[in-house]
Amino acid sequence: MNIVLISGSPRQQSVTQRVAIHLLNRLKNETDHNITYIDMREHWLPPIQQVYKNAEMAPEAQQPIVDAVFNADAFILVSPEYNGGYSATMKNFLDHFPKHSRKAFGIATASDGAMGGMRAAQQLLQLVPALFGIASPRMLVTPLVDKKFNADGSLADPDFEKSVSVFLQEFLWLATALTKS
Repeated sequence: MNIVLISGSPRQQSVTQRVAIHLLNRLKNETDHNITYIDMREHWLPPIQQVYKNAEMAPEAQQPIVDAVFNADAFILVSPEYNGGYSATMKNFLDHFPKHSRKAFGIATASDGAMGGMRAAQQLLQLVPALFGIASPRMLVTPLVDKKFNADGSLADPDFEKSVSVFLQEFLWLATALTKS
């Protein structure tokens, strides 16, 4: 299965990226799926002017990530919470592509605050059906992210392991079921 994991923070000192790196490492080490990591700090797209109806419409410099999105069977969106919403950079990125009909979406949010990006997660739950995707009901909402994950993406709080494992297990179940249908 081809899974695209998108880290939605454009900030160079992103703490949200810790969650994305942890999920990336877990998926690469614990599954045999093809994982493409798209970091919004490295793959910025200009404000949306047109939807890439096919990969050939995209600029040549963006071809590797565009090909990954077009070939994706499932997505994991990892977003910070900015002023009660998910990353505008991620929204702009997703707007460049056509709908992702019947593809699984895992939603992970992070914040250094106590709510862990819950409002961003709620907004992403509204976005996924607009993309014709299917959101995994088990989200990974990470409060106090700087206490749960180290800068290298390793888990700093062993008590958070179960939350990560259940998130991945449920997402992979849904993605597998949708890919087989």
